[in-house]
Amino acid sequence: MPTYEFRCRECGATYDVNRPMIAANDPAPCPDGHHDTVKLLTMAGLSGRSGAGAPPAGGGCCGGGCCG
Repeated sequence: MPTYEFRCRECGATYDVNRPMIAANDPAPCPDGHHDTVKLLTMAGLSGRSGAGAPPAGGGCCGGGCCG
């Protein structure tokens, strides 16, 4: 089940909610009971890796400059 991150506009708390995708945009009151919350945009599949998918440094398609 996906995890969605929300932030309370009233107290500033950030919290996660596990729910089915069909309920992704349903309201999620903060743990302190406030109802003025917003779902945050999360980048699925990013785990803090910078440059993921970029070819290695050094030129050429394999990084060694051997491809012409």
